[in-house]
This record gives sequence, C-alpha cells and structure tokens, in this order.
Amino acid sequence: MGPVEYLVVAFPGNKFNGDIVPALAELTDKGIIHIIDLVFIRKDADGNVAAAELEDLPADVAAAFEGVDGDVSDLVNAEDIAFAAEGLDPDSSAGLLVYENVWSSRFRDAVVGSGGQLLDRGYISAETIEAALEAAQAGIG
Repeated sequence: MGPVEYLVVAFPGNKFNGDIVPALAELTDKGIIHIIDLVFIRKDADGNVAAAELEDLPADVAAAFEGVDGDVSDLVNAEDIAFAAEGLDPDSSAGLLVYENVWSSRFRDAVVGSGGQLLDRGYISAETIEAALEAAQAGIG
C-alpha cells in the first residue's frame, strides 16, 4: 500500500453542492488515489456534531458519489470525527476523506529496489510556498 493521508474539507453554512465530486472521481479513475474511507460531518448551530457514512446520506446526496470508486471501510472512528469537528464552525459541514496515494507506490518500489530508504516526509502549505517564491523573486533570503 502507498502512503495513506487524510483531509478534512469544510463547507461553511452547510453549502456542500457536490461540485468537488467529479474531481474526486477523476483522481480515483486515473489511479492517483484510492479512497479508504469517507465520512460526512455536520455541526449544528448549537455545536452538536453528527457524522454519516456515504450509505447513510440522503439518496440525492449519495447519488452524486456514484461515480467515485473506493472502499469505504469504517476506518474513521468517533475520536477522528471529534478531531475533525473541532475545526468546524457551528452550522457547517465537512467531509473527512482517508485515501491512499496510489501514484507513489511505483516510486516507493523503485526506491526500495535500489536500496534506498525514506528519511523524511512532510507537508508544505501553499501559503508557505507562495511566500518563499515571492521572497525569492524579490531577492530576499
């Protein structure tokens, strides 16, 4: 299995409209990612949190995800949902996606096959990259 990551996408005011679904379907269709779990989280105006798996959603919302390939596996637990909900404003919703980076498996196999070892891995935010590029263009740093 390739590296597994998660992301939480918030929709303030519960304004999920399904427009992200085609992009997600494209990533799975091209074998770039493999969905391991997908949970929908809602925080009401009083701060109460509820979560639902894809099969628990209203039929019209679930239908938007029909073209998305994956194995929803109930990997996400109550603690994960509470962690994701901490960042949600009241009267908002979010999707918590756990996925495998399939694209990196071949590269990993090549590294291991050549005797290499992964020493470190991290994430750099878009804001940090943009600031570094601006500084480099300005001749700073």
